[in-house]
Amino acid sequence: MIGSLRGEILERNVDGTVLLEVAGVGYLVTVSQRVIPELEPGSSTFLRIHHHIREDAQTLFGFTSNEDKATFQILLATHGVGPAMAMSVLATHPAASLVDIVANNDIAALQLVPKVGKKTAERLIVELKNRLSLDVLDGSGPGAGGGNSSVADVREALAGLGYGTDEIRDVLREIPSDADSATLLRDALKTLSKN
Repeated sequence: MIGSLRGEILERNVDGTVLLEVAGVGYLVTVSQRVIPELEPGSSTFLRIHHHIREDAQTLFGFTSNEDKATFQILLATHGVGPAMAMSVLATHPAASLVDIVANNDIAALQLVPKVGKKTAERLIVELKNRLSLDVLDGSGPGAGGGNSSVADVREALAGLGYGTDEIRDVLREIPSDADSATLLRDALKTLSKN
């Protein structure tokens, strides 16, 4: 079992994988779309690895933080969630944000994850309620405080203005989420008007 890898990024691929060279061996590692911009070719990096083994394939999933890896494994243990959906959830919501989303029963936030409808979001919240907590994730990282109610307010405001869930998800990924609601909304609208 591979638990972590330290090496040089040789390439980033559009399918969400990076080629990481460790002591002359290249490992193809699937990473979250949220962190792939940080993994510049030529840079050295350390990734925590979840080694996923099935009858027909072995896949390495890489994470830049313990929180993301722990959340991924919790998601995998949830009924009906496979690796692709777990990575999709983490690409949309950082680990600490997901804790807040589950704690606040924020079904709309989970519906921002591609291919997650209302019923799936409701089921995920029920199943993750007892498994996902800041204790498990040790409480660090953005969103561990109370900043996410601002994000929820902005998401609701943008939906009220007629923006689609894909547009809202994309713009909320682009702007820092630690500001107050008014600042977040202003930044989101500026970004949306440029696009």
